[in-house]
Amino acid sequence: MQQINIVISGFAPYEGIDVNPAVLVPAAVVEQWADPAISQAISEDLLQDVSITVTNVTLPVSFANAWPTLLEAIERTKPDIVIATGLKRTSRGILLERCATNLMDAARPDADNVIPERRPIDPNGPAAYWTRLPLRSILRDFAKHEIPATLSSDAGTFVCNSLFYHLLDWSASQPKHILSGFVSLPIVNERPHERGLSIEQQTAAVDDVLRESVRYFLQPSSGDILLG
Repeated sequence: MQQINIVISGFAPYEGIDVNPAVLVPAAVVEQWADPAISQAISEDLLQDVSITVTNVTLPVSFANAWPTLLEAIERTKPDIVIATGLKRTSRGILLERCATNLMDAARPDADNVIPERRPIDPNGPAAYWTRLPLRSILRDFAKHEIPATLSSDAGTFVCNSLFYHLLDWSASQPKHILSGFVSLPIVNERPHERGLSIEQQTAAVDDVLRESVRYFLQPSSGDILLG
């Protein structure tokens, strides 16, 4: 039986956010995928004879410590797929991040009370990295499940983007193909037709991201990729 390991990360609570989806959604997804019924439900066709383990890690909102914390979990679990999540307060729905840019440009301090100077994340690195997730197939799943979502050009210039860049830089250096990407979650809002989504919708969305990433990992297709 083929073993597939997945790491999903979120961030610790943000200042001014009472209910943080970047904490709750990864934990809920891991709990679902630990249920044998879930594995059975997704193994009827492509995922037969596949064992999937999903590990959740919560990261500090810290330029200095977010990536080392995620890297420690990666080195411990040796994942095939890494999905990082964060909160984007202004979003109305799920944002699939296409690009990580080589720039730190923070207007507010991180959890360490640090505002780094405006500079590249890696002076010797490329200007940007593209996501490694199958965005087209993920968006198709979102549409079937009526989950509001869109593509996003980048994850900003705060800790989310810094983490995303480090993750893709690490992925590019690995001898085996690693799927990795970043999903921005909106605020939690149970009222329809307003900014934000319920925890149930957000959990369903990240569940779709994991499912389609596993399918793509097993059977890569250029038709699943959508960057523009």
